Amino acid sequence: MRIVMIGTGYVGLVSGACFADFGHQVTCVDKDKGKIDALLAGRIPIFEPGLDQLVESNVAAGRLDFTLDIAAVLPEADAVFIAVGTPSRRGDGHADLSYVYAAAEEMAPLLRDGAVVVDKSTVPVGTGDEVEAIIRRKCPDLKFSVASNPEFLREGAAIDDFKRPDRVVIGVNDEHAEKVLQEIYRPLTRNDSPLLVMSRRAAELTKYAANAFLATKISFINEIADLCEKVGADVVDVARGIGTDSRIGGRFLQPGPGYGGSCFPKDTLALLKTGQDFGAPLQIVESVVKVNDDRKKAMGQKVINALGGDVAGKTVALLGLTFKANTDDMRDSPAIDIVAALQAAGITVRGYDPEGMETSKAVISGLHYCDDSYQCMDGADAVVIVTEWDAFRALDLGRAKGLLARPLLVDLRNLYSREDVEKQGLEYVAVGR
Repeated sequence: MRIVMIGTGYVGLVSGACFADFGHQVTCVDKDKGKIDALLAGRIPIFEPGLDQLVESNVAAGRLDFTLDIAAVLPEADAVFIAVGTPSRRGDGHADLSYVYAAAEEMAPLLRDGAVVVDKSTVPVGTGDEVEAIIRRKCPDLKFSVASNPEFLREGAAIDDFKRPDRVVIGVNDEHAEKVLQEIYRPLTRNDSPLLVMSRRAAELTKYAANAFLATKISFINEIADLCEKVGADVVDVARGIGTDSRIGGRFLQPGPGYGGSCFPKDTLALLKTGQDFGAPLQIVESVVKVNDDRKKAMGQKVINALGGDVAGKTVALLGLTFKANTDDMRDSPAIDIVAALQAAGITVRGYDPEGMETSKAVISGLHYCDDSYQCMDGADAVVIVTEWDAFRALDLGRAKGLLARPLLVDLRNLYSREDVEKQGLEYVAVGR
């Protein structure tokens, strides 16, 4: 199959490279000349483990290329995937669909008969209808299909998620679109990966419903963690006790500083707006959003309380800035709110992250960046683990004690046990323990 991927962001680049690895002929298109020039030179604009090798090998094999010229590649495409950004719109929280609709406008006169246009971007219910209407208005005689194929990729594990998915969801309103997408995903179905075929609108809603449910699990366990601290229970035990129930499952039951990233924050807001638009308010999701916003703000106060409250002039070392490990993504990272709260209290904040320091400079001001964990801790009044990077799971706690002005570890990811930390002579503050 000849595939054109519009957009070389996280979803577009990972999906394009994986499709090429399946054996399809893939061209990724973008309007950002800097991105395309970098990709043509072999430089990957995002950090995702294994992506650089995957791109390199498929470019070398002649199955993957990059261009600014959509008109040169679209007329031969069997399928055109729209993988552009859909950020939250200012003011109402709805997904900004301007990039999706602009892509539909531009591609319409270039599509061949029989082409399938596929929304890979996360889009609200009814977006496929509007994409189809846009193309139909410009090319009333064109024979084409519009489908939905939402992605369920975890940053940091995206390639494995794409190649070994729990499920592949395709939303179609005609047999031709279903046939083309089944052919595209045939390498997966040979390995018994379930291909779930449903209506286009159901597929669009499935993506939002999945992310909202996972966000609900995170906010739920964070509230239970707060209760554990009050009643003297350990949230790790509680999470294990409920997570071993097959009806619940243990994933996304790890308490922490709140969710962030490119999906959960914007997708929960977009789902709320969809519910309002259709007269079906989603009160649980609304509570989840509020709990998470409050959570991120409360983490800064948790650190201040651990320091005793009188913190003006103190120095705190933050280990981890990105919203999760194995990515350089800073979007809605809890670190943003934590740094703001600490700085507002008069604390000097140092930071170190294995991959996210450059991206953090665009969203966090006044942060003192360090070269490694131990430089960050040297002379600080506390060290705070914000992101669950593997590099922070086996710190030399004895060395940390010797470097810190006050031997205080605030572990917002529960990476350590109290016994191990206190054995090294450090004070230990965790979440829900």
